[in-house]
Amino acid sequence: MIKVLLAEDTADLNRALSAILTHEGYDVTAVFDGEEALTCLRTNAYDAVILDIMMPKKDGLEVLSSMRAEGNNSPVLLLTAKAEVDDRVNGLDAGADDYLTKPFAMKELLARIRSMTRRRSSYSGGELRIGDLTLNAENFELRAENSVRLSIKEFELMQLLMKNAGKPLKTSFLLQHVWANDTGTGEETVWLYISYLRNKLNAVASHVSLEGTRGESFSLVNHQ
Repeated sequence: MIKVLLAEDTADLNRALSAILTHEGYDVTAVFDGEEALTCLRTNAYDAVILDIMMPKKDGLEVLSSMRAEGNNSPVLLLTAKAEVDDRVNGLDAGADDYLTKPFAMKELLARIRSMTRRRSSYSGGELRIGDLTLNAENFELRAENSVRLSIKEFELMQLLMKNAGKPLKTSFLLQHVWANDTGTGEETVWLYISYLRNKLNAVASHVSLEGTRGESFSLVNHQ
């Protein structure tokens, strides 16, 4: 049974989400603040984590940053009442794998959880290599001179680019293969993640660069 940690401080929403997830066959642990969420994360393993950004004691971003710093790579879905791009960017930068803006449809929440847990379990172990750059499918680590952890979407995009290294992949192709089941995504989403990966390549000090023009095509190029 898939284990889910749900951290949501609004009691009615917490109860409703818990009931729906349990009905769908998930093993749900429900908590109401960030400190309680961290305690659970430090003592149990979860297949998926749902964090409300605005929580007492510790907010969702603080919980997320702490769990990533402690080496917990469980996929995380952030819930936020704010629609501003900055909130999404901050969450993704902190290591979130996906986000939903309130109010949301329950069927979309369930689809996001299925997508996160299905993708995570389907990755086989092993590594992809281009030049000095290595991508590990087991722990989502991108490594060259240094190493960083990728989110699920970052991993899927980098994996696709590495498997097609040197080939220009159109934005529409990337959208179709990485975001096929996600609603509300477009060229801006692809560009945002291209920017993330460029920053990660800089962070690991790789000789591989991600080249291309916004809205057009992108490819990985090895300069060694």
